[in-house]
Amino acid sequence: MWLDRLFPALPYECKSEPDLRPTPHPRVRISPGERLLRAVLAMAGPPTELMEHREEPWASVTFAGTRHTIVLRYQGWEACDAAEALIAMLPEHEFTIPRTLVADAVVVRLDQVLLPEPVMTLELALLLLDDV
Repeated sequence: MWLDRLFPALPYECKSEPDLRPTPHPRVRISPGERLLRAVLAMAGPPTELMEHREEPWASVTFAGTRHTIVLRYQGWEACDAAEALIAMLPEHEFTIPRTLVADAVVVRLDQVLLPEPVMTLELALLLLDDV
C-alpha cells in the first residue's frame, strides 16, 4: 500500500487477528441460595429430579434473609426410599453455608402415587437468615 511506503516504521493493529493471550477465568461467587440447593440435592440422593427452586427475600423486625421453596420428584421404589430418608433427616440437619443460618427446614407438601410406578413429589420450605 502507499501508506506503507510513506510510514514504514509505524506498527498497526489488525482487529481480525485472534487474540492468543490466555484470558484469566473470573472468580465466580456462589450465592447462599445456590449452596443451599446443592446441599439439599446432595442429601436427596442421585435418583432425585429437581422440579422447581424459588427464592424470595424475607425480613422481620430483627432478621433478614431469604425463603426458599424446592420441589423434588422421586420415581421408583429406591427413589421413594431416598425421599423418606430426606423427610426424616431434613428438620434436624445442620447446613454449613458461610455467613448464613438455616433457621427452618420443613416438608410442606408430599404427593404420592403408587400405580403404575411409585412417584413422590416433595415441596420443601427453607428459611435462610443472613448472619452478620
